[in-house]
Amino acid sequence: MRIVVTAGPTREPIDPVRFISNRSSGKMGYAIAEAALERGDVVTLISGPVAITPPKEAALVQITTSDELYAAVHQHVRDADVLVMCAAVSDYKPTQAATRKLEKQTRDFSLPLTPTRDILASLAREDRSCLVVGFAAETHDLETRARTKLARKNCDMIVANDVSGTDLGMESDYNAVTVFFANGDRKQITRAKKRIVARELMKIISEMIEKRLTKKT
Repeated sequence: MRIVVTAGPTREPIDPVRFISNRSSGKMGYAIAEAALERGDVVTLISGPVAITPPKEAALVQITTSDELYAAVHQHVRDADVLVMCAAVSDYKPTQAATRKLEKQTRDFSLPLTPTRDILASLAREDRSCLVVGFAAETHDLETRARTKLARKNCDMIVANDVSGTDLGMESDYNAVTVFFANGDRKQITRAKKRIVARELMKIISEMIEKRLTKKT
């Protein structure tokens, strides 16, 4: 299979030295890329700024902002069988980034923000041939919010995890996820090292691709 995996955070510049970002370490996305390579898949890894050595066998595409990620996904998804959208994309960015460092002020500071583009929602189901896997990091109402995103973002499946604590998910080596499918099914992967969770996710993805191929024949 030809798989595109996105990983890590995006950074939205405020000025040349400051930015808006999030706690994503990229560990889950990189683990998925490794698991896909173990299975013999061809992997393109689109990565935000992380402190992880990328797998040598993957084609690495480095991005920083959500706009760069948007462009990279739309470029590389054309030839992909699967898109795994594991990157933690900033929801907002400054309306305008300053070209020079902003000086500290003694009064309150207001920073106008604008929503970033929704990359998954931009991949219209009728215009794509690949399987699209989304991720939902939630702190509450996990199933309700994940199923809403699954439908709104036109995913074939969405991987949801609870990030309200510090022992799982972002910045941790461990994860526990629930996979929700477009047909209403769900599957749980209990707490394990992210590389183990990644292997289980790749099994699920591979099975879905096989079912698609069977239907076509």
